[in-house]
Amino acid sequence: MTEQAVTFSHYDTADYLESEEDIAAYLMAVMEENDPALLAAALGDIARARNMSQLAKEVGMSREGLYKALSGEGNPAFSTISKVANALGLRLTIEPLSRPNAQV
Repeated sequence: MTEQAVTFSHYDTADYLESEEDIAAYLMAVMEENDPALLAAALGDIARARNMSQLAKEVGMSREGLYKALSGEGNPAFSTISKVANALGLRLTIEPLSRPNAQV
């Protein structure tokens, strides 16, 4: 009996972000993780689903610099995240964590 090689196609989240609803649902799921690197990578996915070159111009960065910052391995400043979100037509919000008996 010979084993047959299994091949997989390349998966890119950006290929599935086709509507504003898709993007909103994706970001809501990402925000649940409370992971800054994951948020940066998710914004990179959204940027790739749209127009990375135009977005780079709008935020005042090079295309390559923006790719690196939003790779999930970059460490973008909050100002970069904020500019990217704004240029994508998104608003970042903060809400309290649900913690029973939490004291501030």
